Amino acid sequence: MRRPTRAAGRLVSCAGLAAALLLPTAAPAPAAPPARVPAADGKKGQELPGMPSAFDAEAGQAACTPASREKAKKQDWSRQRLDLDRLHRHGTGAGVTVALIGTGVAPGAAGLDGRVTAPGAAGDDCVGYGTFLAGLIAGSGGDSPSLAGVAPDAEILALRGTDQQGRADAGLVAAALRGASEARAEVIAVAVALPRRDTELTRAVAEARRAGAVVVAAATPDPPRGGTDEIPSRTYWPAGEPGVLSVADMLPGGARPDGSLPTTGIDLAAPGAGVVSGGPRGEGHYLGGGASVATAYAAGAAAVARGAHPGETPDAVARRLTATAYPADIPQLDPYAAVTAVLDGPGDPAGAERADAPVTVRDTSAADHVTGRATLFVLTGSAGVLAALWAAFVLPRARARGWRPAGAGGGTQTD
Repeated sequence: MRRPTRAAGRLVSCAGLAAALLLPTAAPAPAAPPARVPAADGKKGQELPGMPSAFDAEAGQAACTPASREKAKKQDWSRQRLDLDRLHRHGTGAGVTVALIGTGVAPGAAGLDGRVTAPGAAGDDCVGYGTFLAGLIAGSGGDSPSLAGVAPDAEILALRGTDQQGRADAGLVAAALRGASEARAEVIAVAVALPRRDTELTRAVAEARRAGAVVVAAATPDPPRGGTDEIPSRTYWPAGEPGVLSVADMLPGGARPDGSLPTTGIDLAAPGAGVVSGGPRGEGHYLGGGASVATAYAAGAAAVARGAHPGETPDAVARRLTATAYPADIPQLDPYAAVTAVLDGPGDPAGAERADAPVTVRDTSAADHVTGRATLFVLTGSAGVLAALWAAFVLPRARARGWRPAGAGGGTQTD
């Protein structure tokens, strides 16, 4: 009676092995790494005041953004997603200057440690958004080191691209780009997005690239308060200029936030919702989001990459950021990979595959459902295979025994 048992065991083992071999080929690779729950996003964890990107022109606001009285108690999801703790063991952006074009930066802001140069009006950040972004690029975190920026040893050159209320102006952005070029900033982050192309702005971008800068810009402005249902997809500037890295914001699952302005031609996606940073006044924290937040993260990554690979050209650094990004409909920024990858060729890591053309960001968490369905299908099919093998093996032997239980027919019947 042991031989049939061993044979059945071998059949079951073979079927199980076949099912195991089928699983890796049937389930597609996930389109995004596992998302982490935000530690402080206004809904879960500690609530923090929001940092506005601009003041409402109709509200007639006169006072500047007040100091926050709250402090985040944990590292937010965005820094965990970008793996900044591990990144900083390989580079911190020391010796690299990042020009930040936005609402200005307060030179004495907490966590920036005197590493801010802010000529003229750029040192008066009434809105506070520029200082918030500077913390994401180069903040040390102060007494909260887990909230450090991407390049905590980089220098910040603050330049105004908006009026005091935070409204972007093409002339101011063009002048700021020229100032960054003259200062030989290695990275230029443009935190604003304009709806129309401007000749002077186009020239200023070209000059900045010729001067050796990696230019990173927000793919879209912040959506209007009235909603975006009636706004068609369009290109925004200077993100649409040749050679500029266009960066969009994403949620933990990889999707763009609800109500984001539609656009195409995006090069990178980076965290841009429920992000924690400081402001120009006090030592408290705020929550912010938008494509400009994602741009700050990408600019910080460019600064660390330039510091770690000083011999590479600006175009090579830009390719490094896109070629090492996490594969998705739009590549998702991976600073650690950008800094540590050994590139195979002019700008592609060994074995990397890039999309032929950028497309609109979609929610990459849907890949988890696809994988689950594929896995369920394979498991169901494997169960069917096992059932068929069992039936083919057991039923003929049961019929031969007259359907008696195994071992029941071996004795001699007596009266």
